[in-house]
Amino acid sequence: MKYMKLGSKPDAFQSEGNTIRFVATELATDIIINLGDVKFYLHKFPLLSKSPRLQKLVAAINEESNDEIDVSDIPGGPAAFEICAKFCYGMIVTLNAYNVVAARCAAEYLEMHESIEKGNLIYKIDVFLNSSVFRSWKDSIIVLQSSKSLFPWSEDLKVVSHCIDSIATKASIDPSEVEWSYTYNRKKLPSENGLDQHWNGVRKLQSVPKDWWVEDLCELEMDCYKRVIMAIKTKGKTSSEVIGEALRAYAYRKIPSFSKNTINGNDLNRHRTVLETIVWLLPSGKGSVQCGFLLGLLRAACMLGCGEMCKNDLIKRIGWQLEEASVGDLLVPSEVGECTIYNIDLITSIVNEFLMQNREAQNGPSDNEKIREVQSPNFVSSSSKVAVGKLIDGYLAEIAKDPNLLLSKFVELAEMVSTASRPVHDGLYRAIDMYLKEHPSLSKSEKKRICSLMDCKKLSSDASMHAIQNDRLPLRVVVQVLFFQQVRASAASSGTGGDSGVGPVLPVSVRSLLPRENGNSYGSSRSAATTNTEDDWEGIPTSSDMNSFRSIRLAGKGGGSERSSSGGSDVNKSNGNNNNSDDIKSNNGKAKGGTLMPKKILSKLWSGKGHGGENSNSSDSSESPGSVNPDDTKSTPSRNTRHSVS
Repeated sequence: MKYMKLGSKPDAFQSEGNTIRFVATELATDIIINLGDVKFYLHKFPLLSKSPRLQKLVAAINEESNDEIDVSDIPGGPAAFEICAKFCYGMIVTLNAYNVVAARCAAEYLEMHESIEKGNLIYKIDVFLNSSVFRSWKDSIIVLQSSKSLFPWSEDLKVVSHCIDSIATKASIDPSEVEWSYTYNRKKLPSENGLDQHWNGVRKLQSVPKDWWVEDLCELEMDCYKRVIMAIKTKGKTSSEVIGEALRAYAYRKIPSFSKNTINGNDLNRHRTVLETIVWLLPSGKGSVQCGFLLGLLRAACMLGCGEMCKNDLIKRIGWQLEEASVGDLLVPSEVGECTIYNIDLITSIVNEFLMQNREAQNGPSDNEKIREVQSPNFVSSSSKVAVGKLIDGYLAEIAKDPNLLLSKFVELAEMVSTASRPVHDGLYRAIDMYLKEHPSLSKSEKKRICSLMDCKKLSSDASMHAIQNDRLPLRVVVQVLFFQQVRASAASSGTGGDSGVGPVLPVSVRSLLPRENGNSYGSSRSAATTNTEDDWEGIPTSSDMNSFRSIRLAGKGGGSERSSSGGSDVNKSNGNNNNSDDIKSNNGKAKGGTLMPKKILSKLWSGKGHGGENSNSSDSSESPGSVNPDDTKSTPSRNTRHSVS
């Protein structure tokens, strides 16, 4: 820290308690200066020779005042006046970044200019400010911070503006030109970690990070900080990413909701003002601020009760870069009075903003994705859409655990993600299964509604095996999953490498359980379209249909093909053993020619047949898959009696 010494005489100021200050000399004092509760017993000559204002005040003294004058309104108070008085006496006084502004304002109040005496206090302080303080990085910050209590004097004297310009100029220079000390505790530099590289025994010069100035500015109060950031942005030499990092560091320092501190009711307005100012200062460029930080600001804005304009601005910014978020970032708690755990409407608004960006991009002048990305800074790529689809599915799985979550809210958010954004439906299946587990009292129509969100053809093999044994799913969904799993196995063994569209020929009642294509039941013509009632959703095929459905085989001997008894389609068998414990086996424990259908599903079909076509007391023993493992597909003992079909 820079400092300046004035005067040469020893300091002769002494105190009596906290209210009396005097100069210890042989001469009796002849003037009393009142500053509130503090009285200074001084001599007229040294003071009046350098202060025209004191001259005027002394001249106005009448006999009744007893040589007392009042200067209680002097900026800086008793401490600043004492510096001015010592200078008048020629005593040693030390100026530094902490007291120089107060001394400068007090000297201005006392009118201690060059016109009264050459080399007066104002001149000497201005020299110190311009030659030392404004050239020092940390001293400029200290002076700016101390100026707040001296408004409007410090503002009128241009001390504040000079500090702001000095700080902004230094923050805007090339980092390689930084030669002064700065605080940087947020990230350890390689030299601090003992990782400094050497080449031929010569230490490489340590590079200065681009955001070297960020932490030091966190010491400023919001008013000064706002003006400094605006000055840095005006100079235009600092990237928006660095400014975004500065605002993030300041938010973590000043807003308690970003740390473990608690928000006091008395500080609520102050914290709200800080947050709204940070949002106002955010750079406009996409990606200049991390999406997680934006969601943290939004969470804090809800806690602090910020205005709708502030929240809407954050929602729009988050929508621009939603693909960068994580599921944990989206878990914004509900506001007071809401019955749900998380604020679902807020996330729905963010997703809607993301979709609006997508629609604007689709209406762009070019059909080429790369060209549109250059033409529109807010262009949404295909990879971003897939990332958002995966993100929302993960979020749905978390909020599904809330017993108070309405089905309509779940469905609304799930339907906002387009089919193209979900190449695989494993995440959506996990969310649906979690909702069914936490809401066991759903009606048939409600189960149908939520399960209709999922495309069984887009489930992976692991997820399909889990779904086949999932007692929470309606029977219709289980049969669909099983069918497409068998079609995939058939296509894979025949070498088509995917869903060839060639599947087994099924009886009418079994086909009615499969998904419709273009409004028709699977395998039917348009004229033969059927309408499924609510009971059909849980419908059970007849025993003859079951015999036909059993003929669909997933595995066989020797990898050859076998003609299905129900329709003559060639279904190739897969060689190798099937480890599923629910596979149909012979009485001696060995598998027959192939696996027909998991025993759990067959038992569900047969047991449901005697209960009016409904699932019989579905068990909640199966767990929804995070990443479904083949080991997870092993059968879970059912609470109900299962009947083996051979």
